[in-house]
Amino acid sequence: MRTVVDGEVNVHYGQIYVHSEGGDPFDGDLTACFAGQRNGLCGAAVPGTLFLITGLHTGKVGFTAEVHDTEPPGTGGEDVVEAPFRAEGAARLVTWGGGEWWDLELSPGDYRVRYSGSGMDAGRDRDTRLDGEPALDRYLLQFWPAPPAPDIVVRQRSAIAAYWHGFARELPTSEEFTAAKARMQEAREREAAEALAKDRHERLLREWGGSLPPERILNLPHPLRELAKQDRGFVADAIDAAPEVQHALARRLARHAFTLAGLDTVAWIAEGLRALDEGRALPPPFGDWTAAWDRLLSDPDVPHTLVRTPDGRHDNALQQAMAFPAIFAAAKPDPVQALSETLSAALVTQGGDSATLFAWARAALAELTSRTGGP
Repeated sequence: MRTVVDGEVNVHYGQIYVHSEGGDPFDGDLTACFAGQRNGLCGAAVPGTLFLITGLHTGKVGFTAEVHDTEPPGTGGEDVVEAPFRAEGAARLVTWGGGEWWDLELSPGDYRVRYSGSGMDAGRDRDTRLDGEPALDRYLLQFWPAPPAPDIVVRQRSAIAAYWHGFARELPTSEEFTAAKARMQEAREREAAEALAKDRHERLLREWGGSLPPERILNLPHPLRELAKQDRGFVADAIDAAPEVQHALARRLARHAFTLAGLDTVAWIAEGLRALDEGRALPPPFGDWTAAWDRLLSDPDVPHTLVRTPDGRHDNALQQAMAFPAIFAAAKPDPVQALSETLSAALVTQGGDSATLFAWARAALAELTSRTGGP
């Protein structure tokens, strides 16, 4: 026999715990620990946890914990219960809130636990024991290896023990409690999901001026989704168009942006636009992003004009730099991505004048659609 705790232990709310690191998470739920039990002093329904009840509400109680190799002789305690316990990691005796703890030095495995108390009614009547006052109730917690077996009440003398035994017996079984807890969790998750959906809906209403577009618009890539806030009708028509129409419109938008910026007359850029229109790979230097940008910014034949910055705050954005990404975007294999990025580039090239750009793009889309016989 080993005595691993012997002295006085602080209790709060008449509770002390034993918890094994490998057990189920423990949140201090008294009803979960006593669900389906006969006894109401040692709750063992949560694997790896013991919920121990004391008569005293607040203060120090006498407490001894022992580990035995075999079942010890019966205790003379006034109130005695037994319950199963499985240690799957370090098992500790812990005060309420985790302020103090003691290692019980249990090897992993199944144990029988005997919890004995004396003076429980006196502790309950005093409620709070201050420092220097005489001890009123005392407890003995004993462990020994044994296979799992139902909890039992060995002896009951105090009124407070009778109360807690009655409390435990009125609880649902562990299975019923687990099912009820799962239903409550499902209800909480459903309520949380509904609240999240409501918040999202309200946020989207604010974002879209009080009227939501179809879901397919909401799920668009970022640039195209943002552009839809300015002209959702055009964007809806554009994404409903055939892929070949979307690619053709992206190519037209790229050329339109380059024309606005005066890049279409620069020889090496004009060759890139021809390759784009003909569906060929872009010629050098377009195959190297860095080299292409270096040439754009160093070529004396490239004009330098200024437009409003994308944030609309200044008029010092280099128009040619705003347009240049359009040729790379239009060459992308995904038609919606190509359309999204070229439309965005064309808009900043236009200096943010969305009304003019969308009018041009709508006319181009109508022409391209008519050539293919419809969306």
